[in-house]
Amino acid sequence: MHLTWREDARWPHDRFHLESVEAHLAALTVLRDRLVRVEEEVAGGGAPTAAALFDALRATGAASPGADEAVRRHLDDDQLRALGVHGAAAGPAAHYLLEIEWPGLYRRAEELRTSGIPSADPRVRTLAARMDELSALFSGGDRSISAGVRAAWHEDPAALSGDTAARPGQWDGLADYLDAAKAQNGAR
Repeated sequence: MHLTWREDARWPHDRFHLESVEAHLAALTVLRDRLVRVEEEVAGGGAPTAAALFDALRATGAASPGADEAVRRHLDDDQLRALGVHGAAAGPAAHYLLEIEWPGLYRRAEELRTSGIPSADPRVRTLAARMDELSALFSGGDRSISAGVRAAWHEDPAALSGDTAARPGQWDGLADYLDAAKAQNGAR
């Protein structure tokens, strides 16, 4: 069989694609192993430790090693256990909710805010309501847990986001905007 240049030209791309797929599979294997550890802790009748949860988050690239410490400054051991139990109860969907959906909601809210859309707009209120649903899912509806996690994000966004460029106060405008939308939702 004679290969033309065009067919040969795909080979480097295919090799890089395969390497990328293999790297993603390795990362997913690490994530799976860490989630299995969390699941085993729950199945054993206990709550997953905060360290196990943050190990799983770090495997997704969502949290830095300092995330555990940042949250511990705002939540006590019982609250951390509750956060772990509720996070584990979300099962495999937790990764999607934390890494895809929730950040996407924030991005859409920021787009609306910077476009001058008022916080009372139904689109913003819908985003804020969904964020509240997600917060309740992971906190079990305990507002003190939600407040503690939010305070940790405000104080140390770099640790929780894994973005070393993130600075305290950076998202205050967005937080205020969403708080105003949530207040509107409560006024219904």
